[in-house]
Amino acid sequence: MAGFFEDKRIVVTGGAGFLGGYVVDGLRKRGCKNILVPKIENYDLTKSDDIKRMYEEMRPDIVIHLAAVVGGIGANREHPGSFFYQNLMMGVELIEQGRLREIEKFVAIGTVCAYPKFTPVPFKEDDIWDGYPEETNAPYGLAKKMLLVQSQAYRAEYGFNSIFLLPVNLYGPGDNFDPASSHVIPALIKKCVDAVSSGSDYIECWGTGAASREFIYVADAAEGILLATEMYNKPEPVNIGAGFEIKIKDLVEKIAKYTGFTGGIRWDGSRPDGQPRRRLDIWRAKAEFGFEAKMDFDEGLKKTIKWYIENRK
Repeated sequence: MAGFFEDKRIVVTGGAGFLGGYVVDGLRKRGCKNILVPKIENYDLTKSDDIKRMYEEMRPDIVIHLAAVVGGIGANREHPGSFFYQNLMMGVELIEQGRLREIEKFVAIGTVCAYPKFTPVPFKEDDIWDGYPEETNAPYGLAKKMLLVQSQAYRAEYGFNSIFLLPVNLYGPGDNFDPASSHVIPALIKKCVDAVSSGSDYIECWGTGAASREFIYVADAAEGILLATEMYNKPEPVNIGAGFEIKIKDLVEKIAKYTGFTGGIRWDGSRPDGQPRRRLDIWRAKAEFGFEAKMDFDEGLKKTIKWYIENRK
């Protein structure tokens, strides 16, 4: 697909964010000359009028929709209504206006939180409707899953080329380390690094540590999204993952080791673990557009820790 992006106008919603920065960088490396990022200061993508204005001013051929209101378990529990509304309204209206303008392609980014709570491991895309999502993430996960319904419905009725990708938890340099909204890896890195700096002899972690998670390095996720944008044009959803899982207890021990934290780890069992296990089946992405994650997990953790230490205030 050499040259696929060169003469296309590509809108990347959320292009100034964590994953968006890597997607924009990947587009540049592919020779894309017209990368358009709607900034939140100029366009509120939960409002129809702003979305219409964005389309009129930017005139995209392809939209890669990364913008989302996200957070860890705590943020999801505190803001279920706003997470549902904002993510749903952004996606639904962006797809509708893209259809009305007959854009070439819409790339909708879902979430692993859309899967049922007790999905058999590894999660296969065909299992996505076999139950209700884990409760703490359900409003966010269901809002995102509606974009799969919309994508498939619009393809069936209008021939609109919208695809739906399901990335697992991201991590990497440039992640969000704000404890009020960060996900598990940056939250744990911050706790350990801060504890080393302050001389604290313990850190406190949510839950029991028994739950497992899969993580994909952000640059790998961006590459999967760009390959799918180039090559995938079917209605079925596609997982974007690394194909492994690690227990949170083991993850904490790795991060403590790589940050030099030697104190104790206290588990707060009154806090939720979230979904018991997460690991994606990654066969479809490899078969359809040749995607495989490349970054070794330990190496990716070290890079992320190094970035945080060098960039923290």
